[in-house]
Amino acid sequence: MEALISVTGVAAPLMQINIDTDQIIPTTFLGGTDAKGYGEHVFHGWRFRPDGSRNPDFILNRPPFDKARILLADRNFGCGSSRERAVWALREFGIQAVIAPSFGEIFFNNCWRNGVVPVVMPIDDVNKIVAAVERSDGARDVTVNLETLTVTSGEDHFIFNAPPAFREMLLKGVDEIQLTLSRGEVIRRFRDADRVARPWAYFDLPALP
Repeated sequence: MEALISVTGVAAPLMQINIDTDQIIPTTFLGGTDAKGYGEHVFHGWRFRPDGSRNPDFILNRPPFDKARILLADRNFGCGSSRERAVWALREFGIQAVIAPSFGEIFFNNCWRNGVVPVVMPIDDVNKIVAAVERSDGARDVTVNLETLTVTSGEDHFIFNAPPAFREMLLKGVDEIQLTLSRGEVIRRFRDADRVARPWAYFDLPALP
């Protein structure tokens, strides 16, 4: 996974509640075992008509929103099944951050593990960004900064929170295993002290790399 510090770009408003993972990437397109080939099918039921042609009324088919890097959504985005490919599809399409009042819990965790920042903000703040984007017809960029935990839209600045471990993983571009191994010295010191305090709890544990 690549490190991600800040995302700046077009923000596309998709202000519906309860957008689920089947709407993000339908089960029809879940074949395969890697993270490639899903972006072209993201929101397939909305982006395409039954005859396969693009739906010109759908936000992600309309310039400049077809180049969106940030998605603005309403409550409970990513609810439904636990399919990780929903995040893969968004990321491959070009979405690197989703701003919403709340997320499906598994989807929220999958975002951090797959290079997408899920930003939780009050609906009033999300609507304020949406209004600014719509007034500019998408010309106003939005910035999500994971390092400073801020969202910037023109002169408006908002603060959001992030789980510390997930934030560190994405800032460094590492997974849970790599993050744990990077703390090897801290773990080693704890183990040495704990071995003295509780020798009965230890066997011949392998040395940390």
